Amino acid sequence: MKLVNKYFIIALTMVGLATSMADAQVVRKRGNERNNDKQAGAQVTDRMQSFYEEEPKSEADLMWMRVIYRQLDATTENNAPLFFPEEKTEDQENLFRIIMRLLTSNQLKAYEYLDGREIFTDEYRIKVKDMLDRFHVLYDVAKGSTEKNPKYTIDDSDVPANEVLSYYILERYEFDSRSNQMKVRVEAICPVLHRSGDFGGEAVKYPMFWVKLQDIRPWMAQQYIFTSDDNNLAKYTYDDFFLLNMYKGDIYKTRNLQNKSMMQLYPNEEALKHAQDSIQSRLDTFEDKLWVPDREEIIAKRAKEEKVEATDSTAQATPEKKEVAKEEKEEKKSSSRSSRSSKKPAKRESKVKQSKVKSSSSSSAARSVRRRK
Repeated sequence: MKLVNKYFIIALTMVGLATSMADAQVVRKRGNERNNDKQAGAQVTDRMQSFYEEEPKSEADLMWMRVIYRQLDATTENNAPLFFPEEKTEDQENLFRIIMRLLTSNQLKAYEYLDGREIFTDEYRIKVKDMLDRFHVLYDVAKGSTEKNPKYTIDDSDVPANEVLSYYILERYEFDSRSNQMKVRVEAICPVLHRSGDFGGEAVKYPMFWVKLQDIRPWMAQQYIFTSDDNNLAKYTYDDFFLLNMYKGDIYKTRNLQNKSMMQLYPNEEALKHAQDSIQSRLDTFEDKLWVPDREEIIAKRAKEEKVEATDSTAQATPEKKEVAKEEKEEKKSSSRSSRSSKKPAKRESKVKQSKVKSSSSSSAARSVRRRK
């Protein structure tokens, strides 16, 4: 019986050692898989891709729509998350590097830049190899690459991320009749390459290609970014950055029949700035003008306007005007004082005259009585 118990205990220990070794192998395998995922980039499944797909809206449901082209300067404070970090780190990767990684691995589609007449169909889909050759980006053909599924590899140092200093975005302002709401959504984004010539000089802008934001959203939702120097925690993603319109850029074109840019329509700099501000103001106030305000809103608006006018009038008052107003007040005070002093002696003279008249009448009456006697 003792021998049976002894062999049973030995068997249990052997089983425990085998399971612990198996668990250790599983942990190592999972760790290696995580490292491989970090090196190869985040994987996006078909289910994740379908989650970010949007159904195309029918024009019958839209009461109003306007297409706006904006230019985002990636070096400004508002748009800095698009450019920094310039070099890839362990947890951070800027937007252009994400786009290039997906293009070279044939996970993303890109379309030709047609200068205002964008068509996102397979007919205008670019070939990654031709694009890399056009912009002189060094690459190698990746393993497993075929004609139907071409793949390329680019060293991190060869990615021209430091030359992509701005982006073009295609916005759609839509008023939906079903929800009675104004919505702003970014439809596509285009990296712009700023490259100087061999002899230096001012950099020339080269729009590279268009990428539909809907296609790249699953990967942007996995990359957290810093949006402010005051908070060193990455709370937002690239998807939030465009979905919440956290960017800031100037309007360089609107969809029009002549297909002309703002610079072509308004060559003067002041006229161009005025036109841009006017378009932006109409876009911001379009939804407010659709509704009739109630009585309380009208009263509050009038009170606010009167307050603004009062503050503007006091702020615009010059020191000379203030001195003139002060002198006028002093003159009014002095004139009021002089008028009071002049009125008082007049009353006294009237009293004196009345007393003299009374005394003369009484004396004449007394004399007449004495004469009669």
